[in-house]
Amino acid sequence: MKLSTASVFLCMASAVNAFAPASNARVSTSLNMSGVERNPNFAKLAGGYLFPEIARRRNAYLAENPDMADRIISLGIGDTTKPIPEHILSGLVNGASKLGTQEGYSGYGAEQGMGDLRQKIATVLYDDLISADEVFVSDGAKCDIMRVQQMFGPGVISAVQDPSYPVYVDTSVMMGQTGEINTETSQYDNIVYMPCTAENNFFPDYASLPRADVVYFCSPNNPTGAAATRDQLTELVKTCKERGSILVFDAAYAPFIRDPDVPKSIFEIEGAKEVAIECNSFSKYAGFTGVRLGWTVVPDGLTFADGTPVRNDFNRVMTTAFNGASNIVQAGGLACLDPEGQAEINALIDYYLGNAKMLKDAMEEIGFNVFGGDNAPYVFVQLPEGKKSWDMFSEILEKAQVVTIPGAGFGPGGEGYLRLSAFAPRDSVIEACDRLKKAMV
Repeated sequence: MKLSTASVFLCMASAVNAFAPASNARVSTSLNMSGVERNPNFAKLAGGYLFPEIARRRNAYLAENPDMADRIISLGIGDTTKPIPEHILSGLVNGASKLGTQEGYSGYGAEQGMGDLRQKIATVLYDDLISADEVFVSDGAKCDIMRVQQMFGPGVISAVQDPSYPVYVDTSVMMGQTGEINTETSQYDNIVYMPCTAENNFFPDYASLPRADVVYFCSPNNPTGAAATRDQLTELVKTCKERGSILVFDAAYAPFIRDPDVPKSIFEIEGAKEVAIECNSFSKYAGFTGVRLGWTVVPDGLTFADGTPVRNDFNRVMTTAFNGASNIVQAGGLACLDPEGQAEINALIDYYLGNAKMLKDAMEEIGFNVFGGDNAPYVFVQLPEGKKSWDMFSEILEKAQVVTIPGAGFGPGGEGYLRLSAFAPRDSVIEACDRLKKAMV
């Protein structure tokens, strides 16, 4: 039977309507919006990430005071400023050059890292306290913290030092482990905040606080500069073991430790391999902040409650979501661990510790109580009672054109403090100290 033109259009309309969304389906109301709901955990995040906010305020100051552009000295973000030393650089250069030869070319490598590098990390940096197969080479400790969070998932409760490196809290929020932020305390529900103050020598009393599944601990600490003693870490490991907590130990600043009573690795503590994961990085060791190379140690004996090795799940995260660190960069990492590379690293660390001492001495001369700066590249300055850290940040920027970091950016426990970074050229540190003494006395 021949259909009329009208009938044809009716049939076509019906066919189109069959694929149209139901009236109660979620559809985009604008050509500039998708129909995908935003991850609600990101809406919980309070403001922006700390260091971009510092840059924003610095740029706002320069927009109003363009003539000050050449006077700005940054004692803010912990970014190294000395060039990569000769022997370590040769490792990077040779690693790149090999890729231009047929016999030296390599494509994908093991996601866990080159076998030689994993072994050298275990031997040179850990004195074989760990084995090579427990080392996972990566593109940095910050990235690995997020990978650890992905492995743990949304169902755990985390504990963090307060103040602490913002990534521990922010990744917990992103993973859905937390509730909303309490506007009165500036703390998230479902996170255990472990107070670290001058009164407790910046070491938390985890045993007196609610239990957490995962405890994040950084030593030497960012931002306080405090380095935990052997006795303190022994007690922390003991408490984590008794409570069935997993300790994630951030040792990114380990090479700054000069005190023999301060362990450079959590695995120097008896029993730590049963409770701890350690994250570390070549960023501060060798000026690899932009080169990107780190590692995480997950001991074979560390297990989840059901007996599953934690290492197996972290390995799955690495092999699923990571193609391995750059083979060029890993060649540089091997050079870092040669005797020549270790000597170059020690020289770099001595340089930055020299800066830290100058900053600490200057702030003490002004009259502040000052912490850190001995086994760490950060100097933590206690402000006069009632003085807000963001207000002091602005005051120093305006009076001395020196960029610092407000302690409040590291959590509510950091309010009333400033962090100064020793990662600056020596001439800049000398000038900054002179300006601060003139502006703040």
